[in-house]
Amino acid sequence: MEQAEISDILQKNDGRHGGLVTILEEVQAKYGYLPEDVLRKVADETGRSLVDIYGVATFYKAFSLKPRGKHLVSVCLGTACHVRGGPAIAREIENQLGIKAGETTPDKEFTFETVNCLGACALGPIVVVDGHYFSKMKPSTVADVLAKAKTGLDVIQIETDRRVFPVDVSCARCNHSLMDPRHLIDGHPAIRVTISFGNKHGRLTLSSLYGSYHMDSEHEIPPDTIVQMFCPHCHAELIGGASCGECGAPMVPMIVKGGGIVQICSRRGCRGHMLDLSGTSFE
Repeated sequence: MEQAEISDILQKNDGRHGGLVTILEEVQAKYGYLPEDVLRKVADETGRSLVDIYGVATFYKAFSLKPRGKHLVSVCLGTACHVRGGPAIAREIENQLGIKAGETTPDKEFTFETVNCLGACALGPIVVVDGHYFSKMKPSTVADVLAKAKTGLDVIQIETDRRVFPVDVSCARCNHSLMDPRHLIDGHPAIRVTISFGNKHGRLTLSSLYGSYHMDSEHEIPPDTIVQMFCPHCHAELIGGASCGECGAPMVPMIVKGGGIVQICSRRGCRGHMLDLSGTSFE
């Protein structure tokens, strides 16, 4: 990255709330990771210590200090996924890509990693590619998922796609449905809530497809902003006792139709979420 590009990024985000996170996001988007020399430049230009910069860079799992491939592939080896065949999935990915966990293919196309838990235990084994969740994986389906990554993951065909399908949710307080059939995101009824941050109040609709981060907000939400979410029916704040495992922000709980609970992080830009579908049948 040229010095002029770095300066432009720093100037554009100067003084913004959450500006450092946005700066690092833009740097990583350019490089695919956070080079040490660029982090030193960010520290010099922003007046922050290099220790602080590295603290943020290592706190958020989305950032990497090592070069990554174009596509990030993660396989869950938590207890539930492990007993359902997670290790076999990992071995097949290694065979398909010719690398071990923690490595990147020579052509910089794929980086492969293993994680301890992705919070969707009932639907394991789980594989995540570029933020897209694929459920109930088998070694025989690995090649197809990797091929999808190369051709594009934006188009989702629920009938044939192994990604986690939409959830139907309701308010944890009044049990009223939060689904909005008039507003479709990813081809499915969106989840509608009201929000508040700073002095802004308005509507927010979220994709009901677990693993999708598409949304439509009445107001632009700055990165790193923690948003309060409310039920549009009883107006109670949707907040529980859990904190995000990735960034520490409050989690927003919603009840899944048929049993279970889904929780999403309230911080804009964080992809932390949990899904507990104990006792729920998806067959």
